[in-house]
Amino acid sequence: LGPHDEETEPVEVERTVVDCAVYLDGNRIAGDRHYDDALLEVRRLNADGRHAFVWLGLREPSEPQMAAVAKTFDLHPIPVEDAVHAQQRPKVERYDDVLFVVLKTVHYVPHESVQTARRIAETGEIMVFVGADFVVAVRHGDHSGLSELRRDLEREHVQLQLGPCGVLQAITRYVVEQYLDVIAPLEHDVDVVEEQTFAPRTSTGIKQIYLLKRDVVALRRAIGPLGTALETMTTEHADLLPIEVRRYMRDLFCLLYSSPSPRDRG
Repeated sequence: LGPHDEETEPVEVERTVVDCAVYLDGNRIAGDRHYDDALLEVRRLNADGRHAFVWLGLREPSEPQMAAVAKTFDLHPIPVEDAVHAQQRPKVERYDDVLFVVLKTVHYVPHESVQTARRIAETGEIMVFVGADFVVAVRHGDHSGLSELRRDLEREHVQLQLGPCGVLQAITRYVVEQYLDVIAPLEHDVDVVEEQTFAPRTSTGIKQIYLLKRDVVALRRAIGPLGTALETMTTEHADLLPIEVRRYMRDLFCLLYSSPSPRDRG
């Protein structure tokens, strides 16, 4: 072998795989599969006129791990790089017939007092590649897991019958519901800090005001661009989405903008 013909060490992608499953007519096919084998099985089924897809979930893959996955699913290198390094704003991009969707997740951190809290809200990210016969979901952050969502979908079946776009719809709904869950307690924290700041003989630490303001801004940066992304998805890329998914995405857009948002004060 020459210097450029040496075999490279295999990349252990399995370390970053949370789950990998084949779905046929909305039902999970029993058995564990490597994602290579899962995609081959899906394409054999679809060639026979069936309706199958693979859903691969990854957690914080390295560049070599993500590159191996990208090779199997023929993913464009630009979004693949985004999926590794995270720190992206919500967006929708199209590469041929593959949608790449970035969603910011938000988690409210319970605390006894705003004055003593070190963190009020945390953010994470979910990047989703959606093709005709696959979903590759890449998560960043401790609270952005999709295992419970996947189990719920497998019990109901209806969403999975819509194929990969049905999974995308469900993940987007999950993220929007997180936003709505965070808004109310964060709004309460804003009110508490406001009352303490302007109450006589009461002092509010500048650090807590800063922390609260930072997390409010983070929430706004997650919600605002997502609305634009949903609108883009249902207009510019409508040809890739079943009509049921387009309708639901528009409903999510309306829900997102009709909900109250924390006041950016402090």
